[in-house]
Amino acid sequence: MAPKNNVVGWFEIPVRQMERAIQFYETVFDLKLTRHQIGPLDMAWFPWDEANPGASGSLVNKDDFHKPSMEGVLLYFTAASGDLSVELARVQSAGGKVLLPKTLIAEEIGYMAVLVDSEGNRIAIHSRK
Repeated sequence: MAPKNNVVGWFEIPVRQMERAIQFYETVFDLKLTRHQIGPLDMAWFPWDEANPGASGSLVNKDDFHKPSMEGVLLYFTAASGDLSVELARVQSAGGKVLLPKTLIAEEIGYMAVLVDSEGNRIAIHSRK
């Protein structure tokens, strides 16, 4: 039986320096994050549209609970440009590093690339072309 909603409902990306992380993600993905202080959590939310399927998430800074990592779960961002080469071209100047350049997964799936963000997290980008 297929689920009613997408499996992922929310994600959190750990950061050490919120301002630096906000600048990185806003630059690479050409979007605006909104910063919120929720109790002990310093968060910067990615934009989302509740009418569209899919998950959104947040950058989050809480030293004793969230720690940037190159290991573990790999989060794929969808390239809003339609071609991940556009977002990938912004990574280095935004303080990140490309680990795996644009790579064809399969014609019917598209392309992916893996990078390290400004905080030391390994993330990926996907696009159809």
